[in-house]
Amino acid sequence: MAAKRLQNVVSHILGNDTKPLPTFDELPAFKNLPGCAWEVWGAGDQLGTVNLLTDAVVQRAAQEEIKIGKAVSLNWPLNFPEKPVFGRKTPEVLMKVREPTGITRDDEIHINTQSGTQWDGLRHFGIVEHGVFYNNTPKDSMPMGLLPMPNPHDIDPAAKNIGIQNWADHGICGRGVLLDVVRYYTGGTAPLPYDPWSTHAITVAELEACAKKQGVTFRQGDILLLRVGFIQKYYESSQETRDALPNKPETFAGIEQSDDMKRFLWNNHFAAIASDQPSLERWPIPEGTVHMHQTLLGLWGMPIGEFFDLEKLSETCAATGRYTFFFSSWPLNIIGGCASPPNAAAYF
Repeated sequence: MAAKRLQNVVSHILGNDTKPLPTFDELPAFKNLPGCAWEVWGAGDQLGTVNLLTDAVVQRAAQEEIKIGKAVSLNWPLNFPEKPVFGRKTPEVLMKVREPTGITRDDEIHINTQSGTQWDGLRHFGIVEHGVFYNNTPKDSMPMGLLPMPNPHDIDPAAKNIGIQNWADHGICGRGVLLDVVRYYTGGTAPLPYDPWSTHAITVAELEACAKKQGVTFRQGDILLLRVGFIQKYYESSQETRDALPNKPETFAGIEQSDDMKRFLWNNHFAAIASDQPSLERWPIPEGTVHMHQTLLGLWGMPIGEFFDLEKLSETCAATGRYTFFFSSWPLNIIGGCASPPNAAAYF
């Protein structure tokens, strides 16, 4: 069975996709956790669901989606939020003069790669109770600390394994799909029926209803973007409210932790998923449930984007009546990195 699944995926990647990928319920379990895709992508895989972004998929998306040449950035400025959540450090951009004349300058940037707009990579979140990361990578097998790399031809394989440089080399490019949950509920003017800064579950039914209202039909390899409302509220809030956010318990709206949500995400075979929230999934998670991060990153190798700035994208989609577009993202080429700013854009 495992060999058959792998053969099917290899055929798909090579362009001979005569058989579909397995459904969520057809995937084997890893110990007590259902839906493990390690056998799908194969031993030693470094890309996870980014494997779905084949040359043919990217070419089709570019041909069908880039019509008017309009580009929309999906990156919040690196400076925001100045007071990050989840205890992460404040981004620092030191602007320096190189010469007394002041005519030449340098910038020195010191950030946590997950303080703002980000991709969570395969090294970010593993299978907590079993102490492994994606593809059964033991947590103690990956070096920590400052790693010298004087010779680009001689880098410790353990320092590179499942690092975000693999996505940086490949790119995360294809057809993007925006599900604008905020606009679905508000029509652009009415109040949201939930608070993006409070614990609230976004359900499969809501996502499917939003897609239907927007006239969106998913296809394999789509990059799914969810506008839930965090950044909109951040801009609308007072400075006092913004400053107080890191000092209160973290509570955020996000996708529900459920097998139904796992089936929705896997069976549609999205290549990646991102939202404008600090946490893609509802936070905190309900007692007795398992983090969706474990399944998406640890079992599937699916990129998780957070803090994506989708405000201009929302306006553009509403103005054009198009909720699909060409999506391009090139993470920082950090050998062994666990996350990165996405350097993402949508093209119409």
